[in-house]
Amino acid sequence: MVSYLPLNPVTQHVAAFAFEIENFALLEFCARKSIRLREDLQLAEHRWNGYTSYDNSAIVDIFVGLLKSTLTCSVCDHKSVTFDPFWDLSLPLPRSKTSGLNLQSCFAEFTQEEILDGDEKPTCENCKKRQKCTKQFSIERFPPILVLHLKRFSEVRYRTKLSSKVDFPIENLDLSDLSSQSHLCAPKYDLVGVSNHSGNTFSGHYIAYCKVGSRWHRFSDSSVSSISRNDIVSSEAYVLFYERQKPR
Repeated sequence: MVSYLPLNPVTQHVAAFAFEIENFALLEFCARKSIRLREDLQLAEHRWNGYTSYDNSAIVDIFVGLLKSTLTCSVCDHKSVTFDPFWDLSLPLPRSKTSGLNLQSCFAEFTQEEILDGDEKPTCENCKKRQKCTKQFSIERFPPILVLHLKRFSEVRYRTKLSSKVDFPIENLDLSDLSSQSHLCAPKYDLVGVSNHSGNTFSGHYIAYCKVGSRWHRFSDSSVSSISRNDIVSSEAYVLFYERQKPR
């Protein structure tokens, strides 16, 4: 059995004082985080209201979300936040992988921290000078219909098409990792449509897969036919349409 020597009064007071300092630091951190969260929510609401004041329609209500961009100074750790409405998200295909790609890996590529250095250094609001920063995206407001564009066409001088197959869920797309409000549950989405592109950068043809009721159909010009849900995911998928699940 291990026995402990009793603390003398001085040691007890020092330990109690250290405990109080630790608690105070924790409370101060939580208070700052709470203030920052409240400021971000107010800024997001202001940005959304400003956008819908001149572009407000049923289409906006259905398709438009709000993207959060966080710029963090590497010197003082100051965070500068901006919000921008989006109609769709353009997801890059990871170049490091040519097989086994899935939608989550594309999201990870989209939201990973980008280092802004050299000529790309922004001006830190706190330091009042150009500093090395990181930039990261997250989603502040999720739209009822989420449109995802897979960036299959490279932006090099001689444009090429990336024909890698990207696996994507037909049901229960979980975007919790993308939510800027980690304390809230992000909505889940179900696939309702796919725009497919066959061909190359010079010519091609678009074919749509759409869910009507509980069945999937293939639309190619004037031709319409049934399609198995097992054939929905292919290397020709170009634009994905997801519908937000209703609360249960």
